[in-house]
Amino acid sequence: MKQKEQILKDIPDQELQEKLEQERDKLIKMKMSHSVSPLENPMTIKYTRRSIARILTEISNRKLKK
Repeated sequence: MKQKEQILKDIPDQELQEKLEQERDKLIKMKMSHSVSPLENPMTIKYTRRSIARILTEISNRKLKK
């Protein structure tokens, strides 16, 4: 199991939802700033998208277990 996966499993549901909203806001801001002027490291957009996917996966796994 990867370290990030382990960290997400330890976070309570409410904090996980808050983290998801923060990551989504961060992604929107990065996309907007990248369209105006290129980011120094455009791969951060990719990493943020993957982070959102990991959070959504953990949320759906928790719903299935309930």
